[in-house]
Amino acid sequence: MFIHRKEIIMKKMMSWNVNGFRAVLTKGFNEFLETENPDIIGIQEIKLQEGQVDFNPENYYTYWNYAKKKGYSGTAVFTKEKPINVFYGIDIEEHDNEGRVITLEYDNFYFITVYTPNSKTELERLDYRMVWEDEFRAYLNNLKKSKPVIVCGDLNVAHKEIDLKNPKTNTRSAGFTIEERNKFSLLLENGYTDTFRHFYPDKENIYSWWSYRMKAREKNTGWRIDYFVTSNDINDLLVDAKIHSNILGSDHCPVELLIRI
Repeated sequence: MFIHRKEIIMKKMMSWNVNGFRAVLTKGFNEFLETENPDIIGIQEIKLQEGQVDFNPENYYTYWNYAKKKGYSGTAVFTKEKPINVFYGIDIEEHDNEGRVITLEYDNFYFITVYTPNSKTELERLDYRMVWEDEFRAYLNNLKKSKPVIVCGDLNVAHKEIDLKNPKTNTRSAGFTIEERNKFSLLLENGYTDTFRHFYPDKENIYSWWSYRMKAREKNTGWRIDYFVTSNDINDLLVDAKIHSNILGSDHCPVELLIRI
């Protein structure tokens, strides 16, 4: 007698804000992809228009969401397994001209990569960011009604003081305002998990972004603003979360999630 069990496969998922895809191609991205060999990777800040690169890595399906503004924003996903459906944006015109979201639907989960809008140096985009946060959270919650959700990307927020080197001097800096931090808390309260803190709640001095100024990376004066966030219904499938601070090529480093799904 044969008992049919759904095959559970360990998946290696990665995310990287490359700060310009053409630039990172000259800094070893192909070698990175070959060495790390993720099953799926979300890419943010591609800064591309359609047709500007011819990139078709072996064994991957590629999906791109370009901003209308040249040399700005944009996202991509490279995946070994072909999705059932692919959606671009969150179906709200105000937000969807900057190429910030790609959603891939699979049999048993949604994979979303996102590049969250930066509130800017003088916080001139903070009000817009607050609207974005509420509408993106509503988008995820709607997806979550039918399948588990895996979100990755540059969320442009260091959630708690442990998530950046100098919290005291950055309380009104974009990415660490109480408004942005509270929106991330609200997301978690809606039934989501910050996977890195799930495994490493007290781990300090682990960051994913460093300014290009003041030798910040050399001194590890960084911020943890790149995440894998998952819906709580798959917490028992999470295996590990990693931040690859040794991988160069951008002012951000890649982050990783291992999951049995």
